[in-house]
Formats: sequence, C-alpha cells, structure tokens
Amino acid sequence: MPSAELVRIVSRSSPMALAQVERVRAELAALHPGIRTEVVPVTTSGDRWTGDLAALGGKGAFTKEVDQALLDGAADLAVHCLKDVPADRPLPAGTTFAAHLRRDDIRDALVHPGGLTLDQLPPGSRIGTSSVRRIAQLAVSHPHLETVPIRGNANSRLAKLAAGEADALLLAVSGLERIGATDRISEILTVEAMCPPIGAGILALQCREDDTRTIDTVSALGHHDTWREAAAERMFLHVLQGHCNSPIAGYAKAEPDGTLSLRGHVFTPDGKRILKAHEWAGPLSPEDLGTSVALTLKRAGAAELIAAIPH
Repeated sequence: MPSAELVRIVSRSSPMALAQVERVRAELAALHPGIRTEVVPVTTSGDRWTGDLAALGGKGAFTKEVDQALLDGAADLAVHCLKDVPADRPLPAGTTFAAHLRRDDIRDALVHPGGLTLDQLPPGSRIGTSSVRRIAQLAVSHPHLETVPIRGNANSRLAKLAAGEADALLLAVSGLERIGATDRISEILTVEAMCPPIGAGILALQCREDDTRTIDTVSALGHHDTWREAAAERMFLHVLQGHCNSPIAGYAKAEPDGTLSLRGHVFTPDGKRILKAHEWAGPLSPEDLGTSVALTLKRAGAAELIAAIPH
C-alpha cells in the first residue's frame, strides 16, 4: 500500500511535546523523502488544570483531547509520552499504537541551581515534584528533605524553580534532553536510587485502527525491543489497576541476547512499605511477563495496598 503523502500530527502544544513531534517529523522524512507533515496543536484539560490530577481522572487528562482529534479525523497521528497514557484501561476504541520509537533515557535527574546533589542538599530543602512515585521514594532515601507540589511542562517547572517556588526539581532526563536543557542537570539518579515510571523514555505513535495508510507509513519507525519493554510494563500496570495516587514504578529491559526482564515496585505514599518483584520472561510473551510480575505483587498484598490509598 502506498504511504501517506500528508500526515497531520496532533500534539500538546508545550515546547517538549512539540520537540517530540519534531523528532517524529525528522524520522519520517528520512524514511519517506518528500513526505509532508503538519502539526495540529491542542491544549489538553491536564495542561489547563493546576490542581490535583486525580480530580480530572488522572493521566487521561493529558490524552483525552488528543484522542478526540484522532477519532474526529482532525489528525492522522498522535505522539505520546507513553508514561502519560493510562494503562489501567484500553486505548480509546478505534485507535491503536502503530509504533514505539527507540527508548530514551529512563532515569530521573535532579536540577539544582547551585549544582548540588541530593546527598548534598541541606535539611529542609524543598524538592519540586508532584509525582507520587518520586515522593514515596524520596521520603525513604532522603527523609530530611521536603517535597512541594509543582506541575506543568518542564519549561514551566524550570521557570518556577528560578522564581524560588522550590530549591530543586526532580525531572526526567529524557524530557530535559528533548528540550535541550541537560546543562541544568546537577545529578542523574540511578534506577536503584529512583525507580522510573512505567513507560519512561518511550514515545508512542497512535493512529486510527482503520487508517491503514498512516499505520503503514509510520510503523517502520518502531523499535522492536522498545515495544517488548513497553508491552510488559503496560500489562504490569494494567493488571495491578493502579490509580493516579498509587506510587507504582518499574521497568523492563531487553538484553542484546533477546532475553527480557521486568522489575516492578509498589509503594505506600510515605514509602515506608514497598513491594518488589523481578522476573525474567523465559518463554513468556512480554504481556505474560507483565501479568506474572503483577500477580506476584498482588500475592504479596499490592491490591490491598493500592486500594487503601485515597483517590
């Protein structure tokens, strides 16, 4: 089937989201010389809302309007940070992921104006983050530090840091790379020090299921090992049925020899209780691996732990 001549890409209008679109446009141009792309920017309810995301239904607040643009035919392709796409429910009926781009860095970074590391910050330092995952882990590793809620895209968070609303920020390394702000990083945290969110560092391309021309055009951008990791992680989160206030972390890793493993963590909000599991796929599919790790944690009490967290 011939490739699409014009691909309309819907995206949130933040600088990071548009930078992600530019990556897709560049990769599409290299794959299909002469292809035309057009950006359809939208502002989501999550972008407009400054309060607790739980009041808007969680992470879906960042994808609802993007999904609708696809379903209405106003766009052909959506570019998502996979970590922002809810995994506790299926994609909207009529849509599908056509490709997962090669995964970027999954780690978190500390941004401190003076270049200090977490261990160097004085007691009472205010760390800006609204991530329950980060808050839970920080409460255990650095209980002498405080967390203050800061939301918005990375650029606006950096502006709030400069305005004195926090003493330091925790942000995704991949996000800082995408907006060209890696010079602001004072420390990159290991995945052992700060376990990443499900889907960290992955850009996913979503299309309408019946739009075979666009699917055929973009599918070759997909990276197979990234898809395997994403499939395991999202099934893990789906089986756990975590909500937006439940601190859940984990990551899958595809090795050069083809083996696949998945680590999964579930925390209480104060980080004082943590359930961990680490399994290898062996003959299991990525989805079955995600299911197995989730069931291991459920047998250890994860479902009760998650249910006890207000949301």
